[in-house]
Amino acid sequence: MDLIDRLIEYDKALMVRINNEWHHPVLDILFQHIRETYFWMPVYLFFIVFAALNFGKRGWLWILAAVLTIAITDQVSSNLIKNNIMRLRPCRDPEIADQIRFFIKYCPRSSSFTSSHATNHFGFASFVVLTLRNFTGPWINILILFAATVSYAQVYVGVHYPLDVCCGAIVGSSIGYGMSIIFNKKIGLPAFARS
Repeated sequence: MDLIDRLIEYDKALMVRINNEWHHPVLDILFQHIRETYFWMPVYLFFIVFAALNFGKRGWLWILAAVLTIAITDQVSSNLIKNNIMRLRPCRDPEIADQIRFFIKYCPRSSSFTSSHATNHFGFASFVVLTLRNFTGPWINILILFAATVSYAQVYVGVHYPLDVCCGAIVGSSIGYGMSIIFNKKIGLPAFARS
């Protein structure tokens, strides 16, 4: 058995353990909601309003860059990676599907690798943290924990393996980092706008 096969075997075992053993009735309910748009969209809207109100015209350029970051992470994960690396989702994998507790209404047919939720949320979080940290202070780092929680929920409910979300987090963070470097060098944010 080569290294990749061992990694996949460990990944499946960890997924079953997270889903079957590391659970609690409250988390069963909570994680079903954390991964949904209605839960995380207010956080995104907060930062859009924050940028628009505090940074004038450059705030709108920041919003454009943030949206572009999410568009890039989504395209890379959903089209570039998933279309070239087909992996059955845990809820569709005949090796483990009967061993997992499944919490959502349907199991997507798309490839499991990488998790687009993880890629998108870590991309956005990295971009926001690295462009706004000078204005918000260290509390902004909580956004990384938020992205990790949304990603973990994907494993908990049975639609992704841990490796899917870890690799998604790496890809998303890399894109968010790159976009923040470009934004900070080419545009940057001014001191809070007075008007």
